[in-house]
Amino acid sequence: MDYSVIGKKIRELRKVVGLTQGDLAEGVCTQALVSRIEKGDIYPSATALYQISLKLGVDVNYFFEIGTTPRLDYIREVEKQLRFFRLNGKYDEMMEMVKTEEKNPLFYKDNEKLQLLLWHKAIYLFEIEKDPDRAFSLLQEAYELTANQKKAASEREMEILTTFGTWESILDNHEKALLHYYKVEDMMNQTEQLFDKSIKTRLFFNTARVLTRLNRYEESIDYCRRAIKWCLEEEHLWGLGELHYQIGYNFELLGDYEKALPYIEKSIHMFELRKSERFTSFLENKRKEISMKATQARGTGTPAHNK
Repeated sequence: MDYSVIGKKIRELRKVVGLTQGDLAEGVCTQALVSRIEKGDIYPSATALYQISLKLGVDVNYFFEIGTTPRLDYIREVEKQLRFFRLNGKYDEMMEMVKTEEKNPLFYKDNEKLQLLLWHKAIYLFEIEKDPDRAFSLLQEAYELTANQKKAASEREMEILTTFGTWESILDNHEKALLHYYKVEDMMNQTEQLFDKSIKTRLFFNTARVLTRLNRYEESIDYCRRAIKWCLEEEHLWGLGELHYQIGYNFELLGDYEKALPYIEKSIHMFELRKSERFTSFLENKRKEISMKATQARGTGTPAHNK
């Protein structure tokens, strides 16, 4: 893809309005990054391009009209950044991007693109403003923008329904959460291929956690094992640490400490690979706790598990 046309136009407009590269970079990115953008070495992120357009006094669509880059790239970049913010709990940054793109006709004139914004806006309402009623209402509105029984569900529709389930679980409505999760699983069974493999892993993990909370430990273990099998078959490693921990936790709750330990240890290895010190520290303490329980069980001659 030729980025030089956009970079060249940014440089021309910057000089027309009398800004240095440093001026243009302030509050957006580094001066070095502006230099690389203008040279055509890299393409600015969706947020950076929008902020640059504001400083240069042009609409962001101007760059797509004069460049060879399709508008789809901008949409994908926004979606990518929103996903990063969502999965990492960076809700304030997520909402800033939503507010920015709400003014962009590329989004508000297209139901599929608008759905993306409403979904994340609903998440902000639930997670930050602690307003579940408005959040559920807006999420339903987002879902209905594209949902149609006559077509296969999109991956985003599956994720929105999974969000419903997650919220119900947080509110201790575990049976309602399972209904959403089972509905998404049915949708997946009718889909030939998933572009984002993590959707299935996260669904199975969320289902497993709810089943654990309902004391349905064996079913929870089964979902975790199915998810691990899926990850290995698809060479997709996200969630392996969480899934092994959940199995170990289920065995701990069943009182089968000997079976719990190897899963906790595997989970520790996974989080060590991800350099997640917070989870590793928690799991190290959990391993010590379970080891102590296993030793006590052996010392008293009691069965290793108590169902």
